[in-house]
Amino acid sequence: MGRRTTPTFDEVIHAPHRLRICALLAQVESMEFGVVRDELGVADSVLSKQLKVLVEAGYASTTKAAGETGRARTWLSLTREGRRAFAGHVAALRELADAAEGLPPG
Repeated sequence: MGRRTTPTFDEVIHAPHRLRICALLAQVESMEFGVVRDELGVADSVLSKQLKVLVEAGYASTTKAAGETGRARTWLSLTREGRRAFAGHVAALRELADAAEGLPPG
């Protein structure tokens, strides 16, 4: 039997850009910096700033590797801790949404 994800609201992940970064990276083993930047529609500096917060929290990691042209490319990935934190945050958001559906209008 699999472990149940504990719903845990995470302030680090909850910021809009960081939430979207985690959602993208949760789907793959790693993703190239430029792909994440383009998916988010932000400047390099914006992605770098948000990524720094995730890395400092232990939720993401970066790896440099030479590309086909010899130019270094940066690959982003969620750490095991980052994947756990993201899953917990999504579970907490689902609980909030489910609770809100039961509220009377107005």
